[in-house]
Amino acid sequence: MIAYLKGEVITKSEEYVILEVQGIGYKIYMSKKSIDELEKDKQVRVYTYLKVREDDISLFGFCSNEELHMFELLISVGGIGAKSAITILSNITPSRFALAVITNEVNTLKKLPGIGAKTAQRIILELKDKIKAEEAMDISINEKEQEKEMEEDFEELVQALQVLGYRRYEINQILPKVKAINLEDRIKEALNYLAK
Repeated sequence: MIAYLKGEVITKSEEYVILEVQGIGYKIYMSKKSIDELEKDKQVRVYTYLKVREDDISLFGFCSNEELHMFELLISVGGIGAKSAITILSNITPSRFALAVITNEVNTLKKLPGIGAKTAQRIILELKDKIKAEEAMDISINEKEQEKEMEEDFEELVQALQVLGYRRYEINQILPKVKAINLEDRIKEALNYLAK
């Protein structure tokens, strides 16, 4: 699988670009929005999806991983092929599409080229839980990262409070409330909360 290609934009058309990578020209089908973002005769990075069938090998390109991911979600829906997915991507941003799916906006999806009421409902039915699960995972990862940063930032404070006999779970509960910057003030502030 080709994750991305980095090269010079040689040709731009309505439906595809030709990207020259080390002397080889790759024809890459892209959304209108992505094609508009690319400058001719400039070095660019294009994220790619390789579609292989018995009678056809095609390369689809995207300016962001977010757009590539939306494309993969779209082609996982029965009845939506790669070309249809690219047309949809030309008319809606990935974040707006995700919002429309999560909030059951059939009318928004119906306005996209090639999507009728039944297809819009199928998209919502097949993708809603996937998108929600991904968002929940992203939120969970962000929360864990923030928690880790806070722990690293407050490590000296935690150690000082543990020396004073407080347990880790008690300390973790009051950490978000501590606003002081230097260690001495942090200890005083934390002790005030722990004494309550």
